[in-house]
Amino acid sequence: MSLAGIFSVIFLTFILALPIYATNTPSIDTLKQQQQQVKQQRQDVVKERDRLTNLQTAAENRLDGLQQNLQTTDSYIQDSELRLSQANQSLHELETDLAMAEVSYEERQVATVARLRFLQRSPANQGWGILLQSENISDFISRRHQLKLVYQADRQILAKLNQQAKLINQQKTAVEQQKNQIALIRQQLLGQKADYQAQAQSQSELIERLNSDRLALEAAQNQLEQDSKNLAVLIQQKVAEAQAKANSNSKSVIIRGTGMFAYPSDAATSSPFGWRIHPILGYRRFHAGLDFAASYGSTIRAADSGTVIFAGWYGGYGKAVIIDHGNDITTLYGHTSELFVTEGQGVQRGQAIAAVGSTGLSTGPHLHFEVRRNGTPVDPASYL
Repeated sequence: MSLAGIFSVIFLTFILALPIYATNTPSIDTLKQQQQQVKQQRQDVVKERDRLTNLQTAAENRLDGLQQNLQTTDSYIQDSELRLSQANQSLHELETDLAMAEVSYEERQVATVARLRFLQRSPANQGWGILLQSENISDFISRRHQLKLVYQADRQILAKLNQQAKLINQQKTAVEQQKNQIALIRQQLLGQKADYQAQAQSQSELIERLNSDRLALEAAQNQLEQDSKNLAVLIQQKVAEAQAKANSNSKSVIIRGTGMFAYPSDAATSSPFGWRIHPILGYRRFHAGLDFAASYGSTIRAADSGTVIFAGWYGGYGKAVIIDHGNDITTLYGHTSELFVTEGQGVQRGQAIAAVGSTGLSTGPHLHFEVRRNGTPVDPASYL
């Protein structure tokens, strides 16, 4: 109903409520009372008008916010789809190059093996036989030079084959790395589209690949190490941004940690911090955090009070949270399935901040927990 309609209803109500005097003039007290009623009703109408105006303004603000979030999400989705398309194109090119390299290697290998087998079946003194057939010293030297060239050519062919084999292995690793990148982009894209069933299927397929394919796992480990190095820069940037925001806004408060860390999960630890022999790859790799063998969906808690400086998707870490506790100390919680906090939010020690998952480059559900000083990983066991 419009404001004019509301005034009409109130006016009619007032008219009907007036007593009918056939012959008597209303008293002054009665008129004052009626005047007071009209005044009160007018105030009620103004309040109702203001309430409706406020509701309309709030609804318009919410609509603007929803539209802006929708535009941002659509932009993210378009960006992810573009990166996915580019990654698929890159994968196709890598696989084409790999196929050509394998064909070339196979042809060289077949020819070289056939030649070596022929030489193996030849008499051991064939080289000497050729030299002894020389007619003079000059012919002897010439034949010996030709034999040396043949042997050198054979060694060069074998060296090229060896080099080509290494190149093929590098190309195979690059292909697996690109597949991992595509899997990460697909996970992120499906998460943005809220298609949880498809996201779970994509994540399950990635876990299966990482657990069964050595090259895929090696490529994943390489990317995680690179993401870990890049985190140092991201943390320093986010801490500086939070500090600058606090300095520019007197009402902004940065929550500092207590200095006493609590365990972020109730689960037992499964992989320690530091250098270790990888159980599948078989050689030393650096593990920048502490893993907790927590079940999917279980609660992840803030190890200490602080301010969330990052909450979102970060490469091989998947959905991750980074908390700044002050004094150059930050904590990271990776591979989560769901985030309960947002960037800029203050959290208290022991507060639920996320749920355990297996997003990113992960071989199964677990919590990857890191403590960093000035962006550099340090042993979490020293703080827990």
